[in-house]
Amino acid sequence: MTAPPRPRAPRLIAIASGKGGVGKTWFAITLAQALAAQRHRVLLVDCDVGLANVDVQLGLDPDRDIAALLKGGSLDACAMHVAAGFDVVAGRSGSGALSGADQVAAERILDALAAPSRWEVAILDLGAGIEKLQRRLASAADTLMVLTTEEPTALTDAYACLKLAETDAPGGDRRIVVNMASSRANGERTAAVLQKSCARFLGVTPPLAGVVRRDARVADAIRRQTPLLTRHPTAEAARDVEAIAGSLLAAVA
Repeated sequence: MTAPPRPRAPRLIAIASGKGGVGKTWFAITLAQALAAQRHRVLLVDCDVGLANVDVQLGLDPDRDIAALLKGGSLDACAMHVAAGFDVVAGRSGSGALSGADQVAAERILDALAAPSRWEVAILDLGAGIEKLQRRLASAADTLMVLTTEEPTALTDAYACLKLAETDAPGGDRRIVVNMASSRANGERTAAVLQKSCARFLGVTPPLAGVVRRDARVADAIRRQTPLLTRHPTAEAARDVEAIAGSLLAAVA
């Protein structure tokens, strides 16, 4: 009889963007559901400072959140299971619970995630921008996925995010995701522009994790507070995120 695998610390996948409004939280939720559907035990942690909305997009009313974790609570005590097949540590919107002590907050989150647990993967939904908390969590992640769109400002901010990541933790595993692309080809061209800038000025070329095409059904799912893979499992955007999840299988196996 084969013994069950021993618990170990989950692999950390941080989802970041230099700019808000690129669909970062939606992508984190959809990636968590896609990985869970592929039989991975997944924890999604909302690390957004003051503007947490994982619970809003999932239609949750959590009675515990990341503030409890920062006060010394365990991940098990702070996490809640959702029907989409994964667990969530909710953030705390409109609160100063994570502000003012960024370094302390980051280390407490990382200490909790460093302990052996029942989760194989922990997805960190980082806040938009380049605050100290976000930078520390990004630098500790096993894989950092930086979202951008075809908009020039989103590209500029994604480059800034990648530059700081390379400064904080040179040589890490960073990947680009182009969200809300008008077509797969245009998304690939957008990624190539960002990769060219990284190669020229940073000496690294982050690979393209995938392109997520613009899909009206994403907005419908968000309005209904229902994950896309539940409400519209055959949507183009759903298939795109599933493909990205599949590319991570080797990293999280």
